[in-house]
Amino acid sequence: MSRTDILMTAPMMPIVIETLEKACTLHRLWEQTDQEAFLKEVGPRIRGVATSTLYGRLEASLLDRLPNVEIISSFGVGYDNVDAVEAGKRGIVVTNTPGVLDDEVADLTLGLLLATLRKIPQADRYLREGQWLKASFPLSTTLRDRKVGIVGLGRIGKAIARRLAGFDVSIAYHGRTQQDDVAYAYHPTVVGLAEACDVLIVITPGGAATRHLINADVLKALGPNGVLINVARGTVVDEQALIEALRSGTILSAGLDVYEDEPRVPQELIDMEHVVLLPHIASASVHTRNAMGKLVADNIVSWVEGKGPLTPVPETPYKAQVA
Repeated sequence: MSRTDILMTAPMMPIVIETLEKACTLHRLWEQTDQEAFLKEVGPRIRGVATSTLYGRLEASLLDRLPNVEIISSFGVGYDNVDAVEAGKRGIVVTNTPGVLDDEVADLTLGLLLATLRKIPQADRYLREGQWLKASFPLSTTLRDRKVGIVGLGRIGKAIARRLAGFDVSIAYHGRTQQDDVAYAYHPTVVGLAEACDVLIVITPGGAATRHLINADVLKALGPNGVLINVARGTVVDEQALIEALRSGTILSAGLDVYEDEPRVPQELIDMEHVVLLPHIASASVHTRNAMGKLVADNIVSWVEGKGPLTPVPETPYKAQVA
């Protein structure tokens, strides 16, 4: 019995490679010195693709070379690195890795929020540089009595909210629609949410629909005591508007895990002592990344075995079979 040909676009975790190699014939695109010749020869045999942001955006130009591909399994909850709409038009199923990283990202978000408010990285540097021998570290701002707004109350947003509840802070949210089973205050616009809060946590999906959702108007509404936390996608925030807001005092501070042009971070942000910057590590624990990798492989294996995808995205053409 012939094995199904699967294409991996860029290096992925060992658990992905090992799982796929057991069930399929795995082709590594990044190892090919002449990718055009390779795709011309092997492309028509490929039925599934495993991909991640390391490859870049998977668009029609690659799909044209894979005429018989049936499923694209993408690493991460966000899947703006795949043209899911184009894939859907071609009848290709796209999957992502939701659920398995919710708690990890929520934990990191609370850590980033506290680090930003209490200036934990700055205090660490202060001690290491011997400054404590000269004077006490300056007093910081606090989470006490703050009003927190969450932009995007999906799985991760709810996990963040549950953790925030333990800090006795006010919680509100914005999303495309109001959720009937949620007790938090709802704001139909991001500007309205920013006006009502002094902490704004961004955890909405990326892509064209949310590009620069957090703009100069939103930052102005957040105000001079406001703190922005972005653990979504860098494109959701207008980075230049944020830099200007931080420089001018339009908002107080920011904690960022994502950027518009990763891994390149604007020097203006790096030079700012009052912001906290992380290198996109919200889900970056061994435990969680292994779980994400396993789900990438499991989606493909389940499809190959005729059981359907495990976590198809909304744009996918797949409809579960009714028994």
